Parts: sequence; C-alpha cells; structure tokens
Amino acid sequence: MKVKPLADRVVIKMVEAEETTKGGIILAGTAKEKPSVAEVVAVGPGGIVEGKEITMYVKPGDRVLISKYAGTEVKLDGEEYTILKQNDILAIVE
Repeated sequence: MKVKPLADRVVIKMVEAEETTKGGIILAGTAKEKPSVAEVVAVGPGGIVEGKEITMYVKPGDRVLISKYAGTEVKLDGEEYTILKQNDILAIVE
C-alpha cells in the first residue's frame, strides 16, 4: 500500500536508536528514549493551508529531527509510520 499525504503533511519512518552508548554501555529497552531521527517516506504537495502559502522543504529520503511527541502513528502492511505536519520537523540532518 502506498501513502500519499495531503497539504503540508509528511510521512516518516523512525530510525532505530543505537543499542549502546558512546562509552560502550548496552541500554535496556526501557532505558531508551523515543528516537527523534526519522527518514522521510512521502511529502504532501504544500499549497495554501489555512490561508497561508506553504512551501515544502523536505523530500523523500531526507533524514530529519522531529519534535518528541509529534504526529500520529499508523501501521500499514506491518510497518510503523508517523504522519505529521511539516512544522513539527525541527531540522534536516545532513
């Protein structure tokens, strides 16, 4: 199934967090924070949203930092995705 977001929405897939710290300590599943780095899967067309012109700055394949509790999580074909507005994206990771 293919997902096509509307307006200023973006579909992302979270990138797995590292299992060990820089010092080599292995983290238990409960000690890990929700990852905030994600890969963009699909991007809406932008356009006029609530009377304002919205230009989309991200594209599929970009790695981005997102707000901690942003978006709505959905499960499609066994994969977990998050759909959020572009303004919930904090930065593009290069």
